[in-house]
Amino acid sequence: MKIALAGAGAFGEKHLDGLKTIDGVEVVSLVGRKMDSTRAIADKYGIAHATTDLAETLAMPDVDAVILCTPTQMHAEQAIQCMDAGKHVEVEIPLADSLADAEAVLAKQQETGLVCMVGHTRRFNPSHQYVHDRIVAGEFGIQQMDVQTYFFRRRNINAKGEPRSWTDHLLWHHAAHTIDLFGYQAGPIVDAHAMQGPIHPDLGIAMDMSIQLKAESGAICTLSLSFNNDGPLGTFFRYIGDTATYIARYDDLVDGREQAIDVSQVATSMNGIELQDREFVAAIREGREPNASVAQVLPCYRVLDRLDRQLRT
Repeated sequence: MKIALAGAGAFGEKHLDGLKTIDGVEVVSLVGRKMDSTRAIADKYGIAHATTDLAETLAMPDVDAVILCTPTQMHAEQAIQCMDAGKHVEVEIPLADSLADAEAVLAKQQETGLVCMVGHTRRFNPSHQYVHDRIVAGEFGIQQMDVQTYFFRRRNINAKGEPRSWTDHLLWHHAAHTIDLFGYQAGPIVDAHAMQGPIHPDLGIAMDMSIQLKAESGAICTLSLSFNNDGPLGTFFRYIGDTATYIARYDDLVDGREQAIDVSQVATSMNGIELQDREFVAAIREGREPNASVAQVLPCYRVLDRLDRQLRT
């Protein structure tokens, strides 16, 4: 399978690292914003073709699928562009920054029948897979999820500390991870509320946010987000359930007393990004709907839209 990747930034490299571990997969084209840096990343990973024009890559007949790691504001339009070109597409989270755009991507997927998957990585992290397997087996029921998503981004930089060409967003990007995961683990979300702190004078976004969710099952979720937090950085999930407490930190899991839980046998890898890409490739090969398909994650974007409208008023 020949794959193209668009977005040669910090997260694009995480996908390139994951893809090189998957048998029978070759990355044949890399699309970036600046040619010099794109060519440098292409050379690092042995990718023959580099360009700044996605259309040029989509015109390549040997490209089977595309992974989009481009700025959020481009995701929906580019996903539709890929499917119009007959390519399967994996879109990094978030699928879009509006419900209308997310619905347009779903409509195009239904029209074409191509695989369109969204990078809701929490579904694939071994830590969350372990909890999900226990839920499905009837051994664990969520009563509450307490989640902290904390970064220090008072300047517009990416995960590598480099300047960004676009502005990240707590709601449509970082909250999307938890909202989708809560629905995936606890069931349909029936109530949602949000508050936000002051708007940053230069970035034009809220730097702090609080979100409360309730599932049809009765489980609740409290999510705190900040771009003002000066250490430790990342997202930390506490699952409080009827039979246990779990704390998930990306691919690692401990119990409520900080005792490590071995999740090495949960999946074929301990890398959530790699597992996400493996699901994308497998769904294409097997002609099936992937976990985190655009149809499966759309309820998350309906909740995001509801919260966005609350915050705007």
